[in-house]
Amino acid sequence: MTLFLKILPLYALILLGFIAGKFLHVKKESIAPILIYIVAPVIVFNGVITTHLSPNILSLPLLFLIICSCMCLVFHVIASKIWHDSTKNIFAFAVGTGNTGYFGLPVALAIFDTHVLGIVVLSLLGFILYENTVGFFTVAKGHHTVEESIKKVLTLPTVYAFLLGIIINILGLHLGSIYADAAANFKGAYTILGMMIIGLGLSSIDDYKFDVTFIGLTFFAKFLVWPIIIFSLIFLDNAFFHFYTVDMHKVMVLMSIVPLAANTVSFATQLKTQPEKAALAVLLSTLFALVYIPIIAVYFLK
Repeated sequence: MTLFLKILPLYALILLGFIAGKFLHVKKESIAPILIYIVAPVIVFNGVITTHLSPNILSLPLLFLIICSCMCLVFHVIASKIWHDSTKNIFAFAVGTGNTGYFGLPVALAIFDTHVLGIVVLSLLGFILYENTVGFFTVAKGHHTVEESIKKVLTLPTVYAFLLGIIINILGLHLGSIYADAAANFKGAYTILGMMIIGLGLSSIDDYKFDVTFIGLTFFAKFLVWPIIIFSLIFLDNAFFHFYTVDMHKVMVLMSIVPLAANTVSFATQLKTQPEKAALAVLLSTLFALVYIPIIAVYFLK
């Protein structure tokens, strides 16, 4: 119940975002650039420079990139036997990722100690890279070239913030208390704007299309297959490898149980690949996570 009450205010922010979109006519296109180009890079940069870098931490982006890509490709094959339109593409993209940024990071700030933030940030990078490479190709159905995808990745300031943070961390530079105080303010901004943009995105969809098969399979992949994969890796690590720490295991679990990515709706809308189905699936998965995450957290994120 304590964890539930910690997460509940985040849903209030989603509701406020939805109200702002419906009645105040606020557009997510106005908020998204602030998050993508200003707030998120500061969060990533701060997380990297305040984290003790080691091979196991630096392996997390690659680990999640591989898992995301494998989930996408495997479920694309399965989906091709069920749907013969663009539904299979947006489905494969959706199950390969999760709302680790706008949802996972605020939840991590609510339930984890501050020192875990850097681990979360490095994990997020794997999902970001997936969404803009394998995921982008899949949902675009080949309409976009490799060059376009590479350009998209190179325009993401979070990548440069990550690299700059690693350089400063390795050099052992300290930016002082003034910077630390300013960076702390960005955490609150990211939580508020990140959760509200989910509501803003949902408010822009006027038509929700209920596809039982689509929703059922996305829930199966996101809330069952993803955790099974992560728990299996944790079991193997505890039994044989001892490569990751307990905090890393907790972050891995959280990354596996977040709802469907809000970016799914944005990609589907932009590329005209079943945005109505994507919107309803994202909405229902976000509501389901309100109960699902505290239940999992009680047993595995203590």
